[in-house]
Amino acid sequence: MFLRDLTAKWRFVLAVGVLGLLMTGPFLLTSLLIWLGASPGMREVLVEHLLPQVPLGGMLTATGFVLGLVLIRRLFNRYVTGMAAMVEELRLMLGSNRSFRITEEGPPELRELVRAINDLATQRDAYIDDVESQVAKAKANVEEEKNRLAALMSELAQAVVVSNLDGRILLYNNRARFMFESLAKGPTSVSSGALIGLGRSITSILETSQVDYARETIRIQLERGNRHPVANFVTTTDNGQLIRVQIAPVLKHRSDGSAQQVASGYILLIENITRVLEQESRRDEVLGELTEGSRASLGTLRAAVEMLADHPDMGAEDRDRFVGVLASEVTRMSQRLDDTLTSLSDTLRQHWPLDDMLAADVIEAAGRRIHERLKLPVDVNTMTEVPLWIRADSFSLVSALTFLATRIEEAGEVRSFALKLDSDDRFVHIDLVWTGLSMSTETVLTWEIEPMRQDHGVNPPTLREVLDRHAGEIWYQRQRTTTQASIRLLLPRATPEQDASSLAARNESADRPEYYDFDLFDRPMGQVDLDQPLSELVYTVFDTETTGLEPANGDEIIQIGALRIVNGRLLHQEHFDQLVDPRCHLKAASIAIHGITDSMLLGQPTIDLVLPAFHDFCADTVLVGHNVAFDMRFLELKEAALGVRFDQPVLDTLLLSAVAHPNQQSHSLEAIMQRLGIQMEQRHNALADATATAQVFMRLLPALAEQGVVTLRQALEASQKTYFAQVKY
Repeated sequence: MFLRDLTAKWRFVLAVGVLGLLMTGPFLLTSLLIWLGASPGMREVLVEHLLPQVPLGGMLTATGFVLGLVLIRRLFNRYVTGMAAMVEELRLMLGSNRSFRITEEGPPELRELVRAINDLATQRDAYIDDVESQVAKAKANVEEEKNRLAALMSELAQAVVVSNLDGRILLYNNRARFMFESLAKGPTSVSSGALIGLGRSITSILETSQVDYARETIRIQLERGNRHPVANFVTTTDNGQLIRVQIAPVLKHRSDGSAQQVASGYILLIENITRVLEQESRRDEVLGELTEGSRASLGTLRAAVEMLADHPDMGAEDRDRFVGVLASEVTRMSQRLDDTLTSLSDTLRQHWPLDDMLAADVIEAAGRRIHERLKLPVDVNTMTEVPLWIRADSFSLVSALTFLATRIEEAGEVRSFALKLDSDDRFVHIDLVWTGLSMSTETVLTWEIEPMRQDHGVNPPTLREVLDRHAGEIWYQRQRTTTQASIRLLLPRATPEQDASSLAARNESADRPEYYDFDLFDRPMGQVDLDQPLSELVYTVFDTETTGLEPANGDEIIQIGALRIVNGRLLHQEHFDQLVDPRCHLKAASIAIHGITDSMLLGQPTIDLVLPAFHDFCADTVLVGHNVAFDMRFLELKEAALGVRFDQPVLDTLLLSAVAHPNQQSHSLEAIMQRLGIQMEQRHNALADATATAQVFMRLLPALAEQGVVTLRQALEASQKTYFAQVKY
């Protein structure tokens, strides 16, 4: 039992000691016995004749000891050390890297053992694959329901966030993500990734006091028996935007079995109302100007009318002057009213729900509708050099094109229609072309004010009203030399800047399942606890690219990349990726490593803007990096000047690898990735290296647990005992 508890190093020391005793012990014991049994005269003879031979005997003994030591060392390396390394490789094969196999090396006995172990691992993999297949089938229905819910939430037009009782975010949709990303970006446009993410506090995006007040309001409503409690408030963001928030509880029955329900979480519906309020303010301003201006004009008109009525015998010259005043004021009021109606029509058009869509989708839908209704061939041509986007109510536009085709078919014999797309710098052109009889321009003008009754029910809009909603125009063109004519609708081109969130959300739909984790409902989160299990902590895994390797001698950060790990999941969407202008030229040696050039850094924010944003991104998390002392040194040198402090615990995958696999020769990121079976195409980019480090860290956690390292405190203490922890920057 004693030998089993000794480490390999102390076993070797014990073996050396035993060898020394075996080689020198009999000689010393025999000499001692002869000396004790000899008479005084014999002892003098022994001293006289044998003492000169002691150096030679000692040399022979030492030589034998050295040869024995070499032999024991060789046997120790071949068997004991080789077995220890083989055990680590076996744990890798049994744990994080199933495809890993132990290398057949060493004495024949060990090679045979390795072959048997590898054969057993192959059989184990077959059994595991079968079990995993059955488990995957059993979980398929549950995952399908979760993904279906996530998909529905993602496609909602309103921003939705779900939190637990502690205010930790469990779910959010694309609209919420892009809303808060746009709100978080100031004039510096630092890519902070927005402070919305799984496991983050809802108070990172909303005012704490207002959220607490809403929770209290809901609690009071529940106590009063309200089955559908809700709370509303309006708050401002840091960049002056106004958002309206509606909070409703996720209800569950009390644990004591009573019928009364309590909140287990909250659903937040969030809407940016800044534009709406600005439009309403503008409308009130316009109406106020109309009222004030009309009051003065009406006073003038009243005075002039009263003067004319009271003095019927007024001279012609005076009467003409008063009539001129009346005409002038009426003209001024008419102009003021026209300006007001124009302003209000713009406001009403802005209020009409319009969505970004491809113009090609609109004319394809219109082509199918026209063909179904008129039974005429319709040629749809959507080929353009670039995708043409418009902001439109697709139903109204398709109805307008169908209405026009119907009126054209009724006006004369039409053999076919064609729908074509074109554009200029400002407008998208939708051309409805037909072959057959043409009509007069006056006829087309009458169609503009005719209600479109085919697709609309009560109070159908006119073609002109539909065009006004879209700020569009209509042109009629006849070709006298041919039998072709066309009607062109001109609609303003939409750009991504008009509604970046809707376009980005459309392009991000493949990543929806990452936006929720209902396992966080009952998990307490917040401040980092050193005695908390590693599996329950939230991590920010980061990496930096720099101008060089000497932070104390002026080298600067030029890129920071980071991702978050929540509940054992690596959240690729919730990342921080920002280039930094170092205000100095890059070294050729560093460019060769990371590929970042001076031109790529021009116009990028400086470290005094980027580092506080990164500090917010990693708040209340454990920092993780590879050889992270190097990166932390760069951060620490900037803390005092920028007023931020990275005081959370820091874990290093280099040190953790040395803890988990102490007998491996290399603990570079590449070597660890190879041992753990991690493949990464891109390297030496801050975000790519952070991703690789995150995957390594997640694979190391089971190996650390096997070593008895399961809490954050144990991981920090074990890391500090490794040799690599002594390296300073």
